[in-house]
Amino acid sequence: MNLLQWVRSILFSTQATIMLPVIGLLYAPWAMVSKRGAYAGCRAYARWVIWTAKWMINLRCEVRGTVPTIEALVAAKHQSFLDILMIYNALPASKFIMKSQLRYAPFLGQYVTKMQFVFVDRGKRGAAITKMLADVKAGLRDPGQLVIYPQGTRSAPGTKMPYKVGTAVLYEQLGQPCYPVATNAGVFWPRRGLYRRPGVAVVEFLEPIASGLGRNEFVAELEKRIETASDALLEETGVAHQYSNN
Repeated sequence: MNLLQWVRSILFSTQATIMLPVIGLLYAPWAMVSKRGAYAGCRAYARWVIWTAKWMINLRCEVRGTVPTIEALVAAKHQSFLDILMIYNALPASKFIMKSQLRYAPFLGQYVTKMQFVFVDRGKRGAAITKMLADVKAGLRDPGQLVIYPQGTRSAPGTKMPYKVGTAVLYEQLGQPCYPVATNAGVFWPRRGLYRRPGVAVVEFLEPIASGLGRNEFVAELEKRIETASDALLEETGVAHQYSNN
C-alpha cells in the first residue's frame, strides 16, 4: 500500500458517500411517482461510482460473459459493495433479494422499496421466499432478473462458505434458468477499510444452468461453477497468494 493510493482512496470513498444523498435527492421527484425513476436514480449512482473509480483510484470495472436479458435467476458471488453496483448496472431489469435492515437506510431504502426489491429477515428467509413467490405468481412484480447471493453474505476472496438452500428453492419453484456470477471485486474493494487497490475488478456471468435439476445437484453445480471461476479471477489479480490462508 502506498501513501498516494491511500489519499486517493479516502477522497474517492468520501465523494462516493456524499454523492449518494445528492443523486438520491436529484432523482427523488421522479422516483416518488415512478418505478422507472427509482431505477434510473440507482443506475445513475452505480455509474457514477464506477466512473469515478476509474480515474480517482485507477480501478477499472469489467463485466464479462453473456448478461441475461430474459427472466432468470442470477446467483452471484458477493465480496464487496462494488460487485452489487456492477451487477445492478449490467442487468436490464434486476430485482435483488437483500437483508431487511437496508429497508431503513436513508435514500437507498426508499428507492429499493419503490423498485419492489425483496427484503429478507435474518432467520426468516423461508417466509420471505414464500411471500416473494406468491407475489411473482400474482403478477405483482415486473419481469426481470432476480438476484440472490447464495452464500447469504459477503465473503473475502479465497474464502469458502456454504451455499444455502434458498437459492435452490427459488430455482426449483420459479422454473427459470440460473446464471451463476463470479467476481474478484473484494480484492480491490474489501469489506472493511478505506483502502482501494488499483486494478481491474471483474464480475463474470457464467453459462446458465438450465431449469430441471434436483436441489442437491443444482447446489453442487452452482458452487462448482462460481467458486472455480472466482478462484480463476483471483489468480488474474496477481495477489492470490495474499488470500491463501483464508
